[in-house]
Amino acid sequence: MVNTVWLKEQRTKHMDWRLEGSTQKVESPVLQGEAGILEETGEDGLPEGFQLLQIDAEGECQEGETLATGSTAWCSKNVQRKQRHWEKIVAAKKSKRKQEKERRKANRAENPGICPQHSKRFLRALTKEKLLEAKHSGPRLCIDLSMTHHMSKKELSRLAGQIRRLYGSNKKADRPFWICLTGFTIDSPLYEECVRMNDGFSSYLLDIKEEDCFSLFPLETLVYLTPDSEHALEDVDLNKVYILGGLVDESIQKKVTFQKAWEYSVKTARLPIQEYMVRKQNGKNYHSEILAINQVFDILSTYLETRNWPEALKKGVTSGKGYILRNSVE
Repeated sequence: MVNTVWLKEQRTKHMDWRLEGSTQKVESPVLQGEAGILEETGEDGLPEGFQLLQIDAEGECQEGETLATGSTAWCSKNVQRKQRHWEKIVAAKKSKRKQEKERRKANRAENPGICPQHSKRFLRALTKEKLLEAKHSGPRLCIDLSMTHHMSKKELSRLAGQIRRLYGSNKKADRPFWICLTGFTIDSPLYEECVRMNDGFSSYLLDIKEEDCFSLFPLETLVYLTPDSEHALEDVDLNKVYILGGLVDESIQKKVTFQKAWEYSVKTARLPIQEYMVRKQNGKNYHSEILAINQVFDILSTYLETRNWPEALKKGVTSGKGYILRNSVE
């Protein structure tokens, strides 16, 4: 019995020894790798790879803290210099606004009878109110844009510029017209040119109609302004709708707008240039009564405010047209 127990113990020890040997053979490469890693550890006992990851993570955290708290601890000198420069600019602007505010306050205290300067927001609101009021009760002006199909790109650009200047003058007028662009489609080359050249054209306070002016208003209320008419315009009637031909033609085709008005049996009129102005001698012997639509509008708008044709014509007829007021000759 004793021998049998002893043999079993020896056999068990022999099997344990074989298992330990095989384990050492399998795990030896891993242990060697771990030993190689441990050899590359730093002073704090961490491998260098983990130390680099730790540094990067700390850098990101501190950079995030810099953005959140405004600290410049992790900013380069160039960034810090730009930051200081920007802070100086902001501080200078604040100081300038404060000084301007104090100056206006002092001016109001010294001159209590003078009205304070209105803000741009107030002026825009006032302009919008005047234009919307003109839509219901003011004079009406149509720009006939149904003749632009044969115009060149250059002529369309010039016409778009004239529309911009006309609208700008109307906004500044004390008694603005309500403007309607007729025969005008949003897919036309002229519309694209107006959007390209005029900032905020799509938000202009005016009407854009695809129909022509002859189908939008009663024919008896229409007055087509054309330099080829035999009748001089005597007054601006608020019950009439005045039409300007939106035509820029470098070839100077005559009586285009007059012929169109005649086809619809619409009254025509011309500006009273011949009645209040005379031709002036010039080297080119050039005299013309053909004006851009914004120049015609300036004349109508000035007359509506002053009821004075000489003053109105002086506003719109430039010296390059070869005409001067009769009083200037005398």
